[in-house]
Amino acid sequence: MSDSSAPLDSIRELLAMAPPPSHEAESAARRRQASLTKPPGSLGRLEDVAAFVAAWRGTEAPTLERPLVAVFAGNHGVAARGVSAYPAEVTRQMLRNFSAGGAAVNQICASVGAALKVFELALDVPTKDICAGPAMSEAETAATFAYGMEAIADGVDLLCVGEMGIGNTTVAAAIYHALYGGTASDWTGPGAGVEGEALARKIEAVETAVALHRPFLDDPLQVMVRLGGREIAAMAGAIVAARSQNIPVVLDGYVACAAAAILQAAEPRALDHCLAGHLSAEPAHAEVLRRLGKAPLLDLGLRLGEGSGAALAVALIKAALACHSGMATFEAAGVANRS
Repeated sequence: MSDSSAPLDSIRELLAMAPPPSHEAESAARRRQASLTKPPGSLGRLEDVAAFVAAWRGTEAPTLERPLVAVFAGNHGVAARGVSAYPAEVTRQMLRNFSAGGAAVNQICASVGAALKVFELALDVPTKDICAGPAMSEAETAATFAYGMEAIADGVDLLCVGEMGIGNTTVAAAIYHALYGGTASDWTGPGAGVEGEALARKIEAVETAVALHRPFLDDPLQVMVRLGGREIAAMAGAIVAARSQNIPVVLDGYVACAAAAILQAAEPRALDHCLAGHLSAEPAHAEVLRRLGKAPLLDLGLRLGEGSGAALAVALIKAALACHSGMATFEAAGVANRS
């Protein structure tokens, strides 16, 4: 059962207006690659990445000058059920660590030349416990989605989306269970390190929440309202805003992909401008990426969140564009091409 409502209809309209890539720019980029001093296809997926960015930026030889890693932080009522290895106050403590430059993502962003912005989402007012009722109202969901859209307000040419929030792998697992079916245990992993009784509580919470809200979950946007968190809604907004300006997006791990999965379920082409930054160590992430149709750029066993895997992928994307734009052509270099 799903009822159209004004707050969510604004999101539907944005999804319906998503612009396509420039096929002309992509074709021009492929022609350029064929003229570069290398055997055809010898740079493998780097060539695909360069053509992908060219298509979305609408130019044959794109550059990457203003990559941004946007980290959205929220707290969750379901965390009170003992589903995480850490207490909820760690979310705010980690935000202070981000501000002080002490987190892993600070170091990664500095090393790859990406800006970092952290968005605090009402940490003192956690979302409602999804096992007892909807996480948010429709109006709150739409407002948080709109706030996430502001992530690109200062002008960026690549957006990496990440998150921070104790309990949010529970929320992500519930989203996947709602969208993709199966059992709660199929989608529920250790997150930041739960095991034993805590993992059993986490699986039970996912199962309980999805069963409670099942009558409404045929509508993907209701999945966001009822099972999501503020960081989920804000990441979804940022992804959609980037699409409206033809800005490529790099998705981080298990939780960031939950926001993406909701968008894809609502509009099948919603993620055409997105790359998967990495495959995380969360057991179900590989299946999530398969369903999203995204091959990860990196596989490093990360399970940190905070945009770390997406940020690392910036270095690879920069290398792909440098080769694409900076390599000499056979003609310019005086190198014989294939006969």
